[in-house]
Amino acid sequence: MSHRAVRVWSFVHKWSSLVCTLFMLLLCITGLPLIFHHEIQHAQMPELAEVQPGTPAPGLDSIIASARAARPGEVVPYAYFDDEDPLVMVASGRSMAAPPDELFYQFYDLRSGQHLDVAQPTEGFMYIMLRLHMDMFAGLPGMLFLGVMGLLLVVAIVSGVVLYAPFMRKLDFATVRRQRGTRTRWLDLHNLLGIVTLVWLTVVGVTGSINTLAMPIERMWQASELVEMAASHRDLPPPTQLAPAASAIAAAERAMPDMKVRTVAFPGSPFASPHHYGIYLVGDSPLTSRLLTPALADAATGEITAMREMPLYAKTLFVSQPLHFGDYGGLPLKIVWALLDVASIVVLGSGLYLWLARRKAPAEKRLEEQDESTLATENNA
Repeated sequence: MSHRAVRVWSFVHKWSSLVCTLFMLLLCITGLPLIFHHEIQHAQMPELAEVQPGTPAPGLDSIIASARAARPGEVVPYAYFDDEDPLVMVASGRSMAAPPDELFYQFYDLRSGQHLDVAQPTEGFMYIMLRLHMDMFAGLPGMLFLGVMGLLLVVAIVSGVVLYAPFMRKLDFATVRRQRGTRTRWLDLHNLLGIVTLVWLTVVGVTGSINTLAMPIERMWQASELVEMAASHRDLPPPTQLAPAASAIAAAERAMPDMKVRTVAFPGSPFASPHHYGIYLVGDSPLTSRLLTPALADAATGEITAMREMPLYAKTLFVSQPLHFGDYGGLPLKIVWALLDVASIVVLGSGLYLWLARRKAPAEKRLEEQDESTLATENNA
């Protein structure tokens, strides 16, 4: 590689890294506990009481009525079913269109209807970590900004790989020159961990950037696919009396017997329509359990009126979300993800240190390093 090409790639690597490093450090640090978010959440859940065999379950509509009674003046836009335990989380708010952060969440045992005393998912340490990781408490602009930082990370990785080959031509793989100065040792460690975490950092950077598009993707789907699914009832007045939510769920499960309901959106909420329940189902394999399949049920009769697969852009989002946190292979994969996350923190931190240390080095020393780098490049060429 010519000296000019090395200078160009060095410039790209340096500035793409510097611009995104602090934000990537923030994302790696906040992402570490989020890798185990599911396990932490379940550990905080209270023990479910024993239920005598033959005890009749209260039914979802009875539980919804209890949730409404506990929050007078509020409406229920959503109910979420747990993927492991017989639990349902009922969301209520001041309006059907209230954003998730303004909703109040109540947890119930589906077998007995018992209300569980659980901390709000929009409070506490894990919520702060999630918001910092997702949008830095800045909403959509924060999400899109972090998406750009993720793309800059990918640019830094590609340019780093291009520079790694000529740099290591005269050194064995994994060489750390301990006899040289502190900065040289950190440079070798930075290069070593960078190449080891190459694939993982690329995957996390790309999937993270995709995840920042979640809100625009949701809005695109609502404005196109959901509107088309509800078009048959567009000119009808909203029903004055709703069919039981349980009948809509049963109809969806009959239509898709190999799937199970994950979410129910009630009529008038953003993920339903004024005339329909929105029933969202998932499969039982590691992949299909991440892919939502929507169905609309007539709010007056409970019968399914429309059902279709999600478009490719939505499926891409659904697949990238769990991949970003290593949530496909259970706890062992999450531990691997956490170790790679820690290694990435070292890579990012060492890169920042190397830049600061170089800035603080005497001018003569920097000129000497530049001359050595130029000579090495010419010899390699």
